[in-house]
This record gives sequence, structure tokens and C-alpha cells, in this order.
Amino acid sequence: MFPENVMMALSEKTPSRICMIVADGLGGIPVNGKTELEAAACPNLDAFAKESVCGRNVPVALGITPGSGPGHLALFGYNPMTYQIGRGVLEALGIGLEMTEFDMAARANFATLKDGLIVDRRAGRIATEENERLVKKLSKKITEIDDVKVQIFPGKEHRFVVMFTGENLGGDLADADPQKEGLPPLECRSTSESASRAARIVNAFITRLNETLADEPVANTALMRGFACLPDIPTMNELYKLKCGAFATYPMYKGLASLVGMDIVDCGATPGSQLETLKKKGAEYDFVYYHYKYTDSRGEDGDFDAKVKAIEDFDKLLPEIASQNFDVVCITADHSTPAKMSAHSWHPCPIAIRAKYEMTDDVEVFSERAFDKGSIGRIWSADIMPMLMANALKLKKFGA
Repeated sequence: MFPENVMMALSEKTPSRICMIVADGLGGIPVNGKTELEAAACPNLDAFAKESVCGRNVPVALGITPGSGPGHLALFGYNPMTYQIGRGVLEALGIGLEMTEFDMAARANFATLKDGLIVDRRAGRIATEENERLVKKLSKKITEIDDVKVQIFPGKEHRFVVMFTGENLGGDLADADPQKEGLPPLECRSTSESASRAARIVNAFITRLNETLADEPVANTALMRGFACLPDIPTMNELYKLKCGAFATYPMYKGLASLVGMDIVDCGATPGSQLETLKKKGAEYDFVYYHYKYTDSRGEDGDFDAKVKAIEDFDKLLPEIASQNFDVVCITADHSTPAKMSAHSWHPCPIAIRAKYEMTDDVEVFSERAFDKGSIGRIWSADIMPMLMANALKLKKFGA
């Protein structure tokens, strides 16, 4: 991984264009002998693999399961150990909120509590319209706690954002989320003395939220995580001299892209509108980040067949995404989400890079085991951006 000052010195502006396609949670592990990629009929991905140099990338470190934030930061060339960014900030920025030094944001899920246990962490993935109704209900009842302003904003489906604004709100808080169903809810606790007040405020908020939602049949509680304040991070334009556009439909990924200085292009809410927006707006950028969500969400649902279908649906979109006059196209993932585990995992992600100045290898199909034989081998995700920059002829020679 290049030090940031070295990358800034080596990068130069050129007319070439890069596209990074992130199929969220793409990698898997076998069920009945095959991974989801191996079970899927994906002729376009296979054809792309034949034209590319292939391998696998490790998002953070061997054996470490990454969240989407660290996984994406690494893909964009940032050390995820250095920049540990809370999910709350990403969600807040992703829905267009502005944050100041006095704000602390948290990501939250509506959930179902029964007999003292969390029985559904996503409240059945309630409709976004139902989310909006619940947020309106909460916003009428909870506006301030101990001189801290509280604002609640709806997201998609079961997700929402809570913004706390006030003095002495450190973001060093453990998640108030047991992460698994069948367990009791957790209180928020501070991980440093500077965040002790913030923990008290959050716990008071959760108590009032539970009181307000007590009469709801499904979404009768919420799980909160990713508490964070706004970090200081260099932009991709500063690092790489790139004009970057983010084509994503989910708030968290828009937030992450915004944090690193990308323009957030309004793509609507569907894969079809996202693709049409790329066709209309993609030429304005020399770096395009294109995010596809459903490979991850179907894996988190533990639905192997649904994830296979999500891969096949993505495969149908690929030719038009990749043919928008790009000099370098990369397909990879921020992490793996095997349906067998119903969760993110530590398994390396597939990566394929199609570029004029790369030699193709002997890989014939787009899959994990096939890519283990690719000439890229296994690399750190944070080393992908220098490879893409080099293939786009955007890096000067290092040294005399």
C-alpha cells in the first residue's frame, strides 16, 4: 500500500477513464459443492474473466470479517485500519445530511422484540413507507434529551439514521445491537471516558423509543450501531487527481462515496434507473464507482438460490455497464457474504481487471476457485487503486 503522500506525488491527470464495479458481498462458499458464483449462469461475467487478469483480494486482513465501510475504503485505496469510520456517518451523509463537529450519527434498524429477545433484526424488512410512518411517530415524541437535540431520518426498508447534536458527544461507543437473533437487546456502552455522556444519551433515547413503539405489532424496537462523529480524511481528488462519480442506490454507499469526495449522482432506486443514469452521466467522470447491492442482501438473508439469481441479474446488466467507453474496468466486492453463513465473512473476494496494458491469464470462468489460479494471486484490497491507476497511465515513475 502506497503512503498517501507518495500517491499524491505520483498521480497525474490524464484523459483515460476507470470504472470500479462493486458487486457487494459477491464471494461465497460452497453449498452442495458449489458457491453461488459457480451455480449461477453468468455468461457475461465469464466472458469478462477471459478478457481480464484475475485473482482475489483481502479487504482488511486475513481472517478479519469487514463491514461495508472498511471494505469500501480499502477498495478506494485507504488503509481501513487507519480510517475507522462509523457506519452512522456513512448513513447520514448517504441520505444527504450535513454534519458538523457537534454531531454524532448512528445507524439504526427497526427490529422485532418478543419475550425479551430479538426475534427479527430487520422487522421483516418493512416497507420504506412503513419506515417513514414510524420515524414520524418517533420524531413527534423524541426531540431532545439532556440538552442534546435528537433528529430521526428514514432510510430504505428497515434502516434509519439518528443524529445527536450537542456538546461532548464522543463517538467511542459500542454497538447497541447483539448482531444475532435469539439474544436480548444490548445497552450502549462507552469505550472511552470521553464518550460516557454520549452513552447515557443513547440509552435514554432507546428507552423512549421502546416506549413509543410498544404498541407496534412488528417494529417494536430498534438496534443501533456505528456511532460516529465526522472524521478527517483526504479526498480521492487529492490522492489521485480524479473526478469521481458514485452511481449507487443505497444511502450507506452514497455516504461513503461522499466522505471521500465523490459526486453523488442521483440514480433513482432500481438497477434499471441506475444503469440509465450511468449512460447519461457517466461520461462526466474519469473515475466511476458503480455499486450493485443485491448480491449482499440475498446472502445476508441466507437464501442461496436468491443470491444465485441476484448474480444472474447482475450478469445481464454487465455488458452495458462495462461498455461505457472506459479504459480500465474492474469487477470486485467489498467483502464476501456467503448465503451459508447469512452474514459477511473473511473469505477473499473475486477481482477481475480488464485493461489494455494487462496480460490476460488462463481463467475461463468467473468464480472463486477459478480466480485462485489467476495471475493477480491474492492481494490487499487497498492495492487495487494503484493497479487501476497504473493501467490508466495515471501514475508517474517512482524514483530516478
